[in-house]
Amino acid sequence: MGLFNIFSKEKKEKLDQGLSKTRENVFTKLSRAVAGKTKVDDEVLDNLEEILVTSDVGVDTTLKIIERIEARVARDKYLGTSELNTILKEEIAALLQENNAGDLTGFHVPQDIKPYVILIVGVNGVGKTTTIGKLAHQFKQSGKSVLIGAADTFRAAAVDQILIWGERVGVQVVNQGMGADPASVAYDTVKSALAQQSDVVIIDTAGRLHNKVNLMNELTKIKRVMQKLIPDAPHEILLILDASTGQNAIEQAKQFTAATEVNALALTKLDGTAKGGVVIGISDQFKIPVKYIGVGEKIDDLQVFNRVEFVDSLFI
Repeated sequence: MGLFNIFSKEKKEKLDQGLSKTRENVFTKLSRAVAGKTKVDDEVLDNLEEILVTSDVGVDTTLKIIERIEARVARDKYLGTSELNTILKEEIAALLQENNAGDLTGFHVPQDIKPYVILIVGVNGVGKTTTIGKLAHQFKQSGKSVLIGAADTFRAAAVDQILIWGERVGVQVVNQGMGADPASVAYDTVKSALAQQSDVVIIDTAGRLHNKVNLMNELTKIKRVMQKLIPDAPHEILLILDASTGQNAIEQAKQFTAATEVNALALTKLDGTAKGGVVIGISDQFKIPVKYIGVGEKIDDLQVFNRVEFVDSLFI
């Protein structure tokens, strides 16, 4: 067995383990819903709807999934409850594919963009700093040179935490200390990246400002100063969400997508929650690709989101 296969097996096992609480939550309820039933009927579908909603898939996305299963039942005339897991896997995977979620194969950036600038957004406490450190590590492992910008200068210890991660993963961090102008930090980071010919730039931002207007103004200012150096920067605005907060993560996604042009998502802390269904709901509701998921605390526990593997792990 080659190294890649060994890594893939370990990665899949970690994903299975990370989604265990969600899987147990769904399966326990699903087993009760089909107990004594031989075919998928209205009662089973009603119970399934409740299971998906309470697993934080979300009402609108749940209704889409139920409609798809109803169409399968109508088409195939008879579907046994033993087939329900397979049908669920197929329909959820198809839904994620339609939303362009999980088509990546690794921690790669476009070859024709250098440096590739990633702006990180998200509220405090979602694992933003940890995700930045793990992301920098993964890019470095894939042979890319990385530079981090510590532009979350509002929160006490935010800069220190980024510096610790930078030292841990062996990546340089550009910082001006707490209270500095975030846009100035972003500008200096991009300028340094151009001078050093870095492959990837990751810029942290404040987790929370006083209101949405302040947040929007700050992010707009950061983008504007970076564009003086690289006209199409940032190339990626990555929103970090804590999957364990369930519907609250969806509310945060609403706020940040209204404040800036988020074009990628990362969901953290999937290993500690039974609310992993929120990944499906967020992908469907916002039509923004889920790029990364956090399934543990170790440095390698940030994974590129793969929709097929995710659904397989959810419905083993």
